Amino acid sequence: MAASELYTKCARVWIPDAEEVWKSAELTKDYKGGDASLQLMLEDGKSIEHKLDPKTKNLPYLRNPDILVGENDLTALSYLHEPAVLHNLKVRFMDSKLIYTYCGIVLVAINPYETLPIYGTDIISAYSGQNMGDMDPHIFAVAEEAYKQMARDERNQSIIVSGESGAGKTVSAKYAMRYFATVSGSASEANVEEKVLASNPIMEAIGNAKTTRNDNSSRFGKYIEIGFDARYRIIGANMRTYLLEKSRVVFQADEERNYHIFYQLCASAHLPEYKTLKLGGANDFLYTRQGRSPVIDGVDDSKELCNTRSAFTLLGINESYQMGLFQVLAAILHLGNVEIKERDSDSSIIPPNNHHLTAFCELVGVTYQDMSQWLCHRKLKTATETYVKTLSRLQATNARDALSKHIYAKLFNWIVEHVNKALITNVKQHSFIGVLDIYGFETFEINSFEQFCINYANEKLQQQFNMHVFKLEQEEYMREQIPWTLIDFYDNQPCINLIEAKMGILDLLDEECKMPKGSDDSWAQKLYNTHLKTCTLFEKPRMSNRAFIIQHFADKVEYQCDGFLEKNKDTVNEEQINVLKASKFDLLVELFRDEEKATSPTGQVQGTGGRTRLSVKPDKGRDSSSKEHKKTVGCQFRNSLQMLMETLNATTPHYVRCIKPNDFKQAFSFDPKRAVQQLRACGVLETIRISAAGFPSRWTYQEFFSRYRVLMKQKDVLPDKKLTCKNVLEKLVQDQDKYQFGKTKIFFRAGQVAYLEKLRADKLRAACIRIQKTIRCWLARKKYLRKRSAAITIQRFTRGYQARCLAKFMRRTQAATVIQKYQRMYVEKKRYRQKQAAALAMQTILRAYMARQKYQGLLRQKKAVIIQKRVRGWLARCWYKRCLRSIVYLQCCIRRMRARRELKKLKIEARSVEHFKKLNKGMENKIMQLQRKIDEQSKENRLVNDKLVGLESSYTVESERMRGELTRLRGVEEDNKNKANQVSSLLEELEKLRKELSSTQQEKKTIEDWAQTYKNEMEKMVSDLRDQNGLLKTEKDDLNRLIQEQSQQMTEKMTRAIAQETQQLETDLNEERSRYQNLLTEHLRLEEKYDDLKEEMALSSHVSKPGHRRTDSTHSSNESEYTYNSEYAELEEGSRAAEDVTRGIDTSLTLKLQKRLTELEQEKQSLRNELENKEEQFQRARARDDAEFKKARGAELEYESLKRQELESENKKLKHDLAEMRKSLLGDAATGAGAPGSPAYKVLLEQLNASCEELEVRKEEVLILRSQLVSQKEAMHHKETMTEPSVYADDVSKLKDADELKQAYVGLKDTNRLLEHQLQTQRRTYDNEVESLRGELQTVKEENNRQQQLLAQNLQLPPEARIEASLQHEITRLTNENLELMADDPTASREARVIILRRMVDLMEQLEKQDRTIRKLKKQLKVYSKRIGEMGAGQAEGQTSPGQMVDEPIHPVNIPRREKDFQGMLEYKKEDELKLVKNLILELKPRGVAVNLIPGLPAYILFMCLRHADYVNDDQKVRTLLTSTINSIKKILKKRGDDFEMVSFWLANTCRFLHCLKQYSGDEAFMKHNTSRQNEHCLSNFDLAEYRQVISDLAIQIYQQLIKCMENILWPMIVSGMLEHETIQGVSGVKPTGLRKRTSSIADEGTYTLDSIIRQLNAFHSTMCQHGTDPELIKQVVKQQFYIVGAVTLNNLLLRKDMCSWSKGMQIRYNVSQLEEWLRDKGLMNCGAKETLEPLIQAAQLLQVKKKTDEDAEAICSMCLALTTAQIVKVLNLYTPVNEFEERVSVAFIRTIQTRLRDRCESPQLLMDAKMIYPVTFPFNPSSLALETIQIPGSLNLGFLTRV
Repeated sequence: MAASELYTKCARVWIPDAEEVWKSAELTKDYKGGDASLQLMLEDGKSIEHKLDPKTKNLPYLRNPDILVGENDLTALSYLHEPAVLHNLKVRFMDSKLIYTYCGIVLVAINPYETLPIYGTDIISAYSGQNMGDMDPHIFAVAEEAYKQMARDERNQSIIVSGESGAGKTVSAKYAMRYFATVSGSASEANVEEKVLASNPIMEAIGNAKTTRNDNSSRFGKYIEIGFDARYRIIGANMRTYLLEKSRVVFQADEERNYHIFYQLCASAHLPEYKTLKLGGANDFLYTRQGRSPVIDGVDDSKELCNTRSAFTLLGINESYQMGLFQVLAAILHLGNVEIKERDSDSSIIPPNNHHLTAFCELVGVTYQDMSQWLCHRKLKTATETYVKTLSRLQATNARDALSKHIYAKLFNWIVEHVNKALITNVKQHSFIGVLDIYGFETFEINSFEQFCINYANEKLQQQFNMHVFKLEQEEYMREQIPWTLIDFYDNQPCINLIEAKMGILDLLDEECKMPKGSDDSWAQKLYNTHLKTCTLFEKPRMSNRAFIIQHFADKVEYQCDGFLEKNKDTVNEEQINVLKASKFDLLVELFRDEEKATSPTGQVQGTGGRTRLSVKPDKGRDSSSKEHKKTVGCQFRNSLQMLMETLNATTPHYVRCIKPNDFKQAFSFDPKRAVQQLRACGVLETIRISAAGFPSRWTYQEFFSRYRVLMKQKDVLPDKKLTCKNVLEKLVQDQDKYQFGKTKIFFRAGQVAYLEKLRADKLRAACIRIQKTIRCWLARKKYLRKRSAAITIQRFTRGYQARCLAKFMRRTQAATVIQKYQRMYVEKKRYRQKQAAALAMQTILRAYMARQKYQGLLRQKKAVIIQKRVRGWLARCWYKRCLRSIVYLQCCIRRMRARRELKKLKIEARSVEHFKKLNKGMENKIMQLQRKIDEQSKENRLVNDKLVGLESSYTVESERMRGELTRLRGVEEDNKNKANQVSSLLEELEKLRKELSSTQQEKKTIEDWAQTYKNEMEKMVSDLRDQNGLLKTEKDDLNRLIQEQSQQMTEKMTRAIAQETQQLETDLNEERSRYQNLLTEHLRLEEKYDDLKEEMALSSHVSKPGHRRTDSTHSSNESEYTYNSEYAELEEGSRAAEDVTRGIDTSLTLKLQKRLTELEQEKQSLRNELENKEEQFQRARARDDAEFKKARGAELEYESLKRQELESENKKLKHDLAEMRKSLLGDAATGAGAPGSPAYKVLLEQLNASCEELEVRKEEVLILRSQLVSQKEAMHHKETMTEPSVYADDVSKLKDADELKQAYVGLKDTNRLLEHQLQTQRRTYDNEVESLRGELQTVKEENNRQQQLLAQNLQLPPEARIEASLQHEITRLTNENLELMADDPTASREARVIILRRMVDLMEQLEKQDRTIRKLKKQLKVYSKRIGEMGAGQAEGQTSPGQMVDEPIHPVNIPRREKDFQGMLEYKKEDELKLVKNLILELKPRGVAVNLIPGLPAYILFMCLRHADYVNDDQKVRTLLTSTINSIKKILKKRGDDFEMVSFWLANTCRFLHCLKQYSGDEAFMKHNTSRQNEHCLSNFDLAEYRQVISDLAIQIYQQLIKCMENILWPMIVSGMLEHETIQGVSGVKPTGLRKRTSSIADEGTYTLDSIIRQLNAFHSTMCQHGTDPELIKQVVKQQFYIVGAVTLNNLLLRKDMCSWSKGMQIRYNVSQLEEWLRDKGLMNCGAKETLEPLIQAAQLLQVKKKTDEDAEAICSMCLALTTAQIVKVLNLYTPVNEFEERVSVAFIRTIQTRLRDRCESPQLLMDAKMIYPVTFPFNPSSLALETIQIPGSLNLGFLTRV
């Protein structure tokens, strides 16, 4: 296929990246041949140009389609390369939270650093029995595959777990071993699987430590062989260890710790039992504080020590040995604290009385002097002499540390050896599965000898891995007959040769160790000289001469030569060892006991490196052992590794590669760089490369045809699908080298599946577009036609409507015009007249108003003129006078001023003569002038006088006239004044009247307002009172309603509470039933195990003693309570003989089993009692709650009266029966000779009379109580009627005053409260009285019932037992009376006690006399019973006594009556009992009985035989018959327990037998549905209630056996029929799969389908119906069947990623609907089976609903109520699109779901418990079949039975 076809626009590729290793990009331009670069766009939208390598022109890797991302198997990817693998792992780990992924035959496990709920027993059960490819990847799947191959291929298996520190190797190995322990179980009584698991905490304590990469890092390698017997059950285990890191004992790097056991001891040092160790905190010792990290977060070292000690104890290491081990460990810590001081440069010394050395010596039992001596000295021996040499301080410290390491290594070896001893078994091992937990490839900054050995081991394992993968590929090609071409893969044999070949690194190292002056530098030079030029894998660092580089398969590693020789030699001072050997401490001596013995490298725990190199004198007898002992660590490791490889090559390996996702231990954090390093190192990429080199993608022809049918044309489809696939492939892929055709599969090169998927997607996309185009056209055309038709219809109706509206409008318009014309005329005329009248009125008013205004104006004007005239005159005069006075005053002022001035001047002038002169001169002139003026003035005065005289005369006349006028005016003025005064007084009076009027009006208004206010207030008060009254009434009604509602609510609440409590009690009852039934199952299992052991022992005894006969032990635990007949005695003897043999072989096992059986019996009995107590409590609680919350008291009293009437009627009937019996007895006695006077008859009559008198007394007491209850009821009814509140409306209406109303209201409220309080008090009193009366009545009823039961029992007892029973009853009654008297009056009680004791003595004497009388009359009673039986044939039916026998009638006329008188009993002889059991149970074939005879016939026959044994009062016969029946049923079920028909048959018959025992027990509760004839057939002499419980337990065991049988049949069908088979063909396509092929969804021959399941369900149902199984029991079985179907289907869905798709959800819903239809057809819809499928239905709905928005999340949360949060999240994580058109579920959506479901309170369990069995109940189902009508067919061979 050309690159231009693949590298087109929008194609996605991978490009290298420095941070993420690989980054995804998309082509933005087509690639053309010869282009030097690619135009790419990253996911973040950035565009880049990717340049190609000019030399290689290699294009970047292509990305797989999204549909292939997240696959379970990496080989299922179309493009197999590093980025695809890394991306697939990242998507599964980060998005889907899946830590396991297949890579061909390798399981890749990524450490999540978080505890996941995927390792429970439910997960183990889900993976058990499944093929490896059928379920999601898991460590359990690998373990199951190993276990299955071991059993199938008869070949040993190995699981190789590898990875670097912190990757989870130890945890993976631990879970693998847990799987084997859980699935296989143990073959012995010692619980080997628990011991195997218990070895883990021990080895973790002494071999694990905290490192910088892992808190629990294994510092040694281990290979555990788990042994299995021929039945593939665990029988033991053996552990081999490799290369313990001893250097950690004396040195730890920063942030690291020593081995856990040291810190556990230090954390527990404060406890009393560890005080002798003299320990302190971890920081007090050098060996535990160097890493400066003594504590691990979340780990309690003291608790871990308790777990370690518990594991020691479980493995048989007792307390003394444990304390000895702790002493050695504490001694190592003290030895590390021994301080060695420097004496000089070549010698050292330990100060005397060193505290830690003293503690060391005390702990290990050596002398202080010897140990201090040889810690600072050593002894050198030559051929001729021996001398002691001192050690420098550094040498002494190194010698001390070497001794510490050596002691710890010895201790480690000793513990491993004893663990192996505890795990070993005497049973022959048939096969084993080895689990190898070994270190992965390591490279650090400084790599030393340990890393060299680890990487050497990984080179060997990688070579074995490559060869195995290559072999599997070759086998696959050869099996499919594909032409085999050699695949080139990396062969690391050269690297292995470099290390282990002759003159290799290890050889040179051993040679250098043998040199006297060998050193690390000289060894490095030898390496350079030997390999630097000859081997390309060996390099020398440029800057160092003390290091070398090896090119390993994973990476180059540089090793530092320092310390290689010392670690390889591993020398210890010989004298120090001798000192320890001379210790008084026995355990230490035992550790070094084999020090001088030759040990094989594999005989002890290998690889610990704990070999001591000592220089001793030559000894001829010890040459070989000395040579063996001198093996170096490298040599030992090479030998042990070679042995390991031989073991692995002899087994079938399974690989688990553990990956560490990050270095910070963060949960679900993925570092691509670290992951790629480990993928390259662990060989995963090599597996991918080998697969990619060939044909990695493989499809069967059927799968290819189903998937790519869309690429074929109709003419290409041929009947032969193989030929069809060939023809199509030749057309689709031109290059035939890209694929090969095998026998059953098609093989594709890498990338071809992606190309085919692209073609399929393009074809589907084109088909979708075409379908969409056609459908859209059809929808548009249909929509257009629909719219056109609708538009025409609308137009037609609209136009008609518009025309009608127009005509109507025109008519209305014309009518409106006429109406408007007349209306307007009328309105206008009326308006005109109104206007005219208004205008005239207005004119009249206006003109009158204007005239009045004009008159008023004129009048005001005239008066204004007068007033103005007067005022103006007065104003003018006032002004004149004022002006005149002002002028005169002004003149006076001015003249005075001038005069003053002149006076002043004159005074001045008078002082001067000239002045006087001038003055005199002037004065003369002035005098002259003044004379002249005076003359002129005189003349003027005369003229004026004349004028004045004239004027005076005129003035006088005018004055007279004016005086007259003035007098007249004065009179007028006086009148005016008087009038004015009068007017003012009138005005004042008027004003006063106005004021009085206004005040009166104000007062009137005030009074009116007050009156109105008062009226309003009164009305308001009245209304308020009325409202209050109404409110009171309303409140009263509300209170009554509230009381009723509260009562109703309380009733409902209590009803709900009762319902909840009832439900809780039912739940508790079901749980108790479930626990009880589980214990029954366990008891049955132990019984079967015990029987198997007895059979094995009997068989072994039979083998050893040919004459011994093997007997079956089928007896239940109840057999010891009964007496058996001779046959069973022989069986018991045989079983005892077998037990003797068993006891002789293994007494402890027998005792353990017997003790366990006894405990189970006791636990069973206690649980049975507890169950009965629970049921009694449940019934009692229900009765108490019903009695407490029942409101209809009258109905209850009526019920009690009816009950009493029933009791009275029963008493009458009983009395009548007694009278009849008395008559019969008297009549029978009359016929006998001397019978009436016999003492026995007198005693019987006396007993009957006493019983009658007692019944009469009880009857009178009942009548008295009934009268008291009735009177109490009437009194309470009267009180209730008297306490009802009255209506006070009439009294309120009579009250006029508001205060009275208020007082009445308050009084009414107080009265109501008082009455309510009284009513409540009386009700409480009434309830208490009723409760007390009810209790008394219950006591009376119980007493009455007890009396009746006693009477009935006395009547059923034989005559000799009746007297004893009556006496016993009398004693009991007197004792109760005595106890009551003691409680009431102690003094009276003492007297009564004396009386009672005397009476008891009299009664005992009477009892003895009657016993003697009974002995004398036994023979007479036998004679009388025979006579009564002979005469009783003519008596009425039902009057025969229990001892009578019915003889055959003499006359032939009575032949029909013989059948009528048949009592429904079968008589048999005791010697025929075994024959009865054999023919009716052991050899009976259910098919013939179910088809030809009535259902339950064996049960009826057994019960009829039992009735006869009861009739003849033979308790021995009853016991043996019931015991034989139970044991025979158990035996046949044990023999044919896997036959559903047989188990169903005996379940139906056992239930029917149980129902017969109940129906004919004589208990009233079971006799309600009986006919009178059936009541006569009740058992009369024995109470078989205990046997009913035993038979009920047997029915439970049979039911559980039925369910298991049904599970075994249904289980293989469920997954195939419900999930894998395509019921709706063509809905889902097959996705590409990897090497781990899953079961095809295409139905082949032999594949189960849904029809297979339904057919099987029909078979189950029809079989149970034919056997007559109870309908209720059938419903329970069907419910259990559907639960199994739903649980198994859902569990597989949750563990299979390929099943979580939309189309599969549709298939599941269709399958569930078919099952529901089956339920509907069978009428079983109400049996609860549908509800058990609800989780599966919701899971299917979850697969189909939208999963995008928050609304979708809310809908999912509200829909999936039957699923847990873990299940919902798991389904969403596993959801996988089958086609690229579907979308994956986003991580954000899953987080939203988790957030919404956070508050749910539910179990975190992921899977449903498919093994859970609902507790079964057996509802009583009486039979309407009359026993006397049953006929026994001759085919049963029961002719020895006689009908009675």
